[in-house]
Amino acid sequence: MKVLLSVSLMRAYGTLMRPHQWLKNLMLFFPPFLGGTLLRPMMLRPGVLIPFAAFCLASSATYVLNDILDSTNDSNHPVKSRRPIPSGAVSAPIAAGTCGALAGMAIVLAWSVSPAFLVYLLAYLAVSSAYSIRLKDLPIIDIFCISAGFVLRLMAGGAAFGVRVSEWLFLSVFLLSLFLSTGKRLSEKQELGEGAGQHRKVLDGYPDGFLEKVMLMTGSSVLVTYSMYVISRHSELLLYSIPLCCFGLFRYVLRIARGGGGDPTESLLRDIPLCITGLVWAVLVGWGIYG
Repeated sequence: MKVLLSVSLMRAYGTLMRPHQWLKNLMLFFPPFLGGTLLRPMMLRPGVLIPFAAFCLASSATYVLNDILDSTNDSNHPVKSRRPIPSGAVSAPIAAGTCGALAGMAIVLAWSVSPAFLVYLLAYLAVSSAYSIRLKDLPIIDIFCISAGFVLRLMAGGAAFGVRVSEWLFLSVFLLSLFLSTGKRLSEKQELGEGAGQHRKVLDGYPDGFLEKVMLMTGSSVLVTYSMYVISRHSELLLYSIPLCCFGLFRYVLRIARGGGGDPTESLLRDIPLCITGLVWAVLVGWGIYG
């Protein structure tokens, strides 16, 4: 009986920390990967994973905080009510202690990397905490907060590995994250229907058709900025990655239009065409840079 309880509790904590969302932290490796330094000897040392581990702990801490603050609303949600806190599998005080411990370990690891990296991680914690406490209820600002999380990961990766992030890459990641965040909100609004505002207050602040227009605008902008980034690299192989980028954007829009989930991580993991597109993009770009 004790063994079953321990297994159940471990599963609850695993769900609470959302390790599948750590996939977003691979953004830290974009600067060295695209900068052509990923295969240098310094990148092959065990310590290279410390920045990634720091952001994994930090992101889990923010997810726990968000679940604590959202536990009342989540208890009325058809899916989120199964989460550890609203379901009662993990109590709020224990979750709060877990959140503090995760954030503390993340800060210690970040300090061991570099002061600049620590600043970006603290900024990520600050923005994510403000988002969970209040900003998630403010239209447009909530989308920008989610986007800031991706951008801060990108800049933190540049600081951790000593690679300058170019202007076009910064704009591409910023606009892509806005596009994906908008898609996530749109999918939630479609899934929850007329009662969307009862589960997520900010959804009532988006008039019908607004999110679709934002997706169209940001998606188009991503194609422009990514194309400019590729052209600035003067690589013919990288040029061929633009159609892949275009296909990926279209596929995500189609997924949202069909009523599929808009979470970027889940979309990448569960949508086979999107997953294949991402893998082919990584291989093509990697060959163009390192081949």
